[in-house]
Amino acid sequence: MNAPLSSVEQLQLELPALDWITDKSRIARLSQDFAWFSPVLHRQLKDKVADAVVRPRSEEEIRMLVAACVRLRVPITLRGSGTGNYGQTTPLAGGLVLDMSAYNALLWVRPGVARAQAGIRLGELEKRALETSQELRCMPSTYRSATLGGLFGGGFGGVGSINYGPLAAPGNVLGVRAMTIEAEPRVVELRGAEAMRMHHLWGTNGLVLELEVGLAPAHPWLESLVVFEDFDRALAFGDALAQAPGLVKREVAFFASPVPDHLAQLAEHLPRGCHAVLSLVAEACEEPLQELVAAHGGRTTYRKTAQEVRKSNRTLMEFTWNHTTLHALKVDKSLTYLQSAFVPGQHVAQIRQMEARFAGEVLMHAEFLRGLDGRVTCSALQLVRFSTEERLDEIMRLHREAGVRINNPHVFIVEDGKAGGALAPEVVAMKEQFDPHGLLNPGKLRNWPAVAESALSA
Repeated sequence: MNAPLSSVEQLQLELPALDWITDKSRIARLSQDFAWFSPVLHRQLKDKVADAVVRPRSEEEIRMLVAACVRLRVPITLRGSGTGNYGQTTPLAGGLVLDMSAYNALLWVRPGVARAQAGIRLGELEKRALETSQELRCMPSTYRSATLGGLFGGGFGGVGSINYGPLAAPGNVLGVRAMTIEAEPRVVELRGAEAMRMHHLWGTNGLVLELEVGLAPAHPWLESLVVFEDFDRALAFGDALAQAPGLVKREVAFFASPVPDHLAQLAEHLPRGCHAVLSLVAEACEEPLQELVAAHGGRTTYRKTAQEVRKSNRTLMEFTWNHTTLHALKVDKSLTYLQSAFVPGQHVAQIRQMEARFAGEVLMHAEFLRGLDGRVTCSALQLVRFSTEERLDEIMRLHREAGVRINNPHVFIVEDGKAGGALAPEVVAMKEQFDPHGLLNPGKLRNWPAVAESALSA
């Protein structure tokens, strides 16, 4: 007697024309992201896999798929390119991974704004924007592979946030087009603050189809590394560069020793034991940049013009934000990381305080950016010499007690990773409106637990 078909097998029979991925090794790979940056998440999520992966190519395919999933009560986990770090795209209840990477059209580019389907790669969107002398306001270091929908659903900010703040800053995302998870799916346009109620929620409260995002004027960027023997001088230079209103920049990152020692591909430019500041500054600002370097006793060891960067197809942007963590883990697999936010105006003092308190155990990597209020501050992605989960929790507690905000990157529950620890009522209302059956990425929100397919079908 043949075993009854599972709900996912029924889906595949009903929708055979869709691009299904059923190979077990590919499903396993597409069920994971970079959660292995965290030894805690790696332990908890390494065996979680979907039953199948599907790559829809049109809104109609997505609509048919969603309607069938609701009828059969199949969990849906949305995925872009899987470049997140929190197990965002790892299904806790099996079911279906909905890979959006084939739904990737650029819809239009206008002065100051662009609109595209969620699966477009950020590198492609940036390339198309540059054809109009514009560029993305902020993008992650993983821009070559990361998708626009993935950045919105799981990202914070990135390169460009020194000017435009995090993605959540008003004006960076102007609107989204989203689909409800219902037997008869509806498509809704959300604008401004309402659209942001789906931001950084890991695809748990809405299926985003399109995004409309702000663009910035493009500049030819000079990429450079400036090294120092002294921690305080390096930090002061990074802060002065970030604060300088007349120096047009796109990225300023501070690496305290021994972080530069872990960037093996840049070893010839980073003397052993140095502190370093990585920056992208408009080529027209090179002279005042060098005056600032000299005033702080730094030395430029790496300099590439925009043309040289294009020719080599190698950019320092891929050594910033969480790419720094990736490069370091290639050198020392025992490392993990934190995500910290410092108080504007107190950020330099707080960085010095944390460096003194955790010297040798927590290695400072800070990214300068503008906060939601527009003031320059730092968001840190410190490397941590991992010993035990208990010590990791203690390190985070000690940061919080010192007034440093921690967004915990070692948890897979959305609320647990947010500094506030709870969802706003309007976000909960959005979940109830767009996902009334709790099928989107179940288990990632505290009050919508993961339920195995067998229980859903009972």
